[in-house]
Amino acid sequence: MKKLSLLLLTVLSIIACSQKETNLKVSGNIKGLKKGTLYLQMIEDTSLVNIDSVTINGDSNFLLEANIDSPQMMYLYLNKIDNSEFDDRLDFFADQGEVKINTSLEKFETDAKITGSKNQEKLMEYRKMMSRFNDSNLDIIKENFEAQKAEDEEKLIELDNRYDRLLKRKYLYTVNFALNNKDLELAPYLALSEVFDANIKYLDTIYGSLEKNVQKSKYGKQLKEFLKERREEEKLEEKIEAENEEANS
Repeated sequence: MKKLSLLLLTVLSIIACSQKETNLKVSGNIKGLKKGTLYLQMIEDTSLVNIDSVTINGDSNFLLEANIDSPQMMYLYLNKIDNSEFDDRLDFFADQGEVKINTSLEKFETDAKITGSKNQEKLMEYRKMMSRFNDSNLDIIKENFEAQKAEDEEKLIELDNRYDRLLKRKYLYTVNFALNNKDLELAPYLALSEVFDANIKYLDTIYGSLEKNVQKSKYGKQLKEFLKERREEEKLEEKIEAENEEANS
């Protein structure tokens, strides 16, 4: 009887594990893919870990599932079976629910069309603007290279000033974008990933503007902890500076 009960518990445990709860479904199609393995990945404790996987063998449609505590950045990694050393990974901001990703084998990242996530929609809007800043930055780098060759000091100074202005515009745009999307988890994510070294007052402003549910999200909590660390660092720096001034007076 005991053996029967133990066997029953084992079976029930296996069934429970196979029916684990999920709140995110990522589905789509990779045009041209015949064989390979797709991995759904996320960052856990600074490491990239596999959450789910599916083997593609003839049918290029896929379905991956996960359980996430709050909307966050995730990754779709394609390990191709074509002897190519260039495997592909694309990132996307996943909301709880259903996300669809349609792309191609040839241009896995650039052809990706991602729908079903408000955070992702806004992330694409943000990145579109960032590409303009990056283009301007490349122009400055090109002009800087030419000015160095010509030993044009006046031009180099002008380019340094242009770069500083461009960087300030980029930071202010990011801060304003986060403030205008305070109801999305993307806001604290951008603060942490794009302007983490900005003046702490800007980061404070972003965090203070976040809606309560966003403050309690994964990135909202991380931003709160990051601000705490920044304040402690600044206090320590001020203390050291004051001690040095006292020693030198």
